[in-house]
Amino acid sequence: MSNSIKLAITHGDINGVGYEVILKTFSDARMFEHCTPILYGSTKVASYHKKLLAPQHQELNFSAINDPKMAKEKRFNVINLTNDEVKLEIGKSTELAGQLSREALDRACKDLKEGSVDVLVTAPINKKNIQSKDFDFPGHTEYLSSQFEGNSLMMMVCDRIRIGIMTNHLSIAEVPSAITHDLLMEKIELMHLSLKRDFGIPMPKIAVLALDPHAGDDGVIGTHDKNIVKPAIDEAAGKGILCYGPYPSDGFFGSSEFNKFDGVLALYHDQGLIPFKLMSFTDGVNYTAGLDIIRTSPAHGTGYDIAGKDKASEQSFRAAVYLACNILRNRKEYDELTKDPLK
Repeated sequence: MSNSIKLAITHGDINGVGYEVILKTFSDARMFEHCTPILYGSTKVASYHKKLLAPQHQELNFSAINDPKMAKEKRFNVINLTNDEVKLEIGKSTELAGQLSREALDRACKDLKEGSVDVLVTAPINKKNIQSKDFDFPGHTEYLSSQFEGNSLMMMVCDRIRIGIMTNHLSIAEVPSAITHDLLMEKIELMHLSLKRDFGIPMPKIAVLALDPHAGDDGVIGTHDKNIVKPAIDEAAGKGILCYGPYPSDGFFGSSEFNKFDGVLALYHDQGLIPFKLMSFTDGVNYTAGLDIIRTSPAHGTGYDIAGKDKASEQSFRAAVYLACNILRNRKEYDELTKDPLK
C-alpha cells in the first residue's frame, strides 16, 4: 500500500495565473517526493499554458485519469473536467472560467468526502464569475464550510506569523455588529485547537487584536473592545487557553509584538491581511482551519495583469502544497497521541 499523500488540486480560473504556478511548482521533480498530485482541470488547458512558460518548465508530462484511485506516483495526474476544446481568454474574467472553477471544486470536494484524496490545494478563483445558483459564497472558505458542515477559521500562514481572520470576507460596515461574544469564543477555540493539532504547538499563545483605535481608549473612542472583546478573552483564558489582548493593531505590528505569539486573531479582513502580505506577499498561504478536511491555497488572486506572461511566482503555491502535507502528518501524530486507549 502506498504512503504517498494524494493531493487534490483545483485549477481555479483558467484565464489567470493558476495553471502557471501549478505547472512551475511540479516542474521540480522533487515535489513528487512529498505527494502524488491530482489536478482537477484539463490536459488541453494545461498544455496551452505550458507552452507559454520558459523551457525549464516545459518538461512536465501529464497522465490523464478518470478517478483518483488511478493516480500514478511520481506523475502529474489530471482528471479532465471536459474533453471539449476550451476557449481561453487569458487575463479576462469569463463565464466559462467561472463554470469550470465551480466544477473543479465540486468534483474535488466529492472525492474528499469519499476519502479518495487526502488534502486539497485550491488555485485562485474569481469571486465574481464563479457565482451561480449553486455557488453563492464570497470565497473558498465559506463554500468549504458549507460543503463540510463545520465552523471554520480563515488562517493566513507564513514562516513569520499565523493570522486568523474572524469575520472572513465581510463588508467593513457589517464588521462591528458581527463581532459577538459567541463568535469570538468560537474563533479563539478554533485557533487554539488548530495550533495544537495542525501545527504541533503544545501550549500556543494567542493574541487578539482590537476593533477600535487604541482599543477604544477605555471607552473614549469606543466600547466594543472593553465590553465584548475583553470579556471573551478573559473567558477563554479561564478555560486554560493562553489568550491575550485586545491589542491595538498599529502598535502590535509596529513594535513586532507579534513575534511573541504563536497565533494572532484579527477581527476583520484587512486588519490581518495588510500586515500579513507586507511580510509574505510571495510565499504566504491561506489555510481553512477548523474543518475535518485540509485545504490550503496560495495567498494571492488570479493575477490577470500578469497571466500568460511567465511572470507569476510559484513560491506561494509550493508553500501551500508543503503546508497541506505537513498539516496532514501533524494531525495524524496528534490524533494518535491523544486518542483514548480505552474502548
